[in-house]
Amino acid sequence: MLLLHGGAARPGRTAVHPAQLSVLRMVPLARRIARAGRGRVAVLRLLNSHRGWDMTHTPIDDVAGAIAEVRQRYGDVPIGLVGHSLGGRAALLAGSLDGVRVVVALNPWVYPTDRADLRGRRVLVVHGTDDRVADPERARVVAEAIGQTTEVEFVPVEGGKHAMLRRGSAFERLATDFVLASLTTIA
Repeated sequence: MLLLHGGAARPGRTAVHPAQLSVLRMVPLARRIARAGRGRVAVLRLLNSHRGWDMTHTPIDDVAGAIAEVRQRYGDVPIGLVGHSLGGRAALLAGSLDGVRVVVALNPWVYPTDRADLRGRRVLVVHGTDDRVADPERARVVAEAIGQTTEVEFVPVEGGKHAMLRRGSAFERLATDFVLASLTTIA
């Protein structure tokens, strides 16, 4: 499992620091998946090369590089992507890369026109109903569009906000249960 953090764009090519809140937010989720996986799942947190998304380099490029490293380290194993906010968008759009079998987007910050062919993947989108940073309706539109080629589960978290601090355990449980159930069904 590759966990993909969020993070707003900054002018220039601002570096991502490991102590940024958007990066640290993925730590409890990583621990929960690792603990529930009982040694059957390698859980790795990706640190993007820079903040945000621009026209020359996107978090998708960072995901592709991380997948190559996973292949070198573990061989030809099924890969899952779990991302929050901008990392959720990256998970959805990078989900079509070779080897990816599971995609989870938590409060994804997406454009309604974002599309990806995730045929053959298991996909979950979880969105807090009280998110004022990433529009839940945009996420629903993208999930429905992706659902034209593959089954996508869209789960609202009542009262959930963007940072996933309020109702955080619901986001973590949904992601963990989906990831582990999906990986056990992959042949």
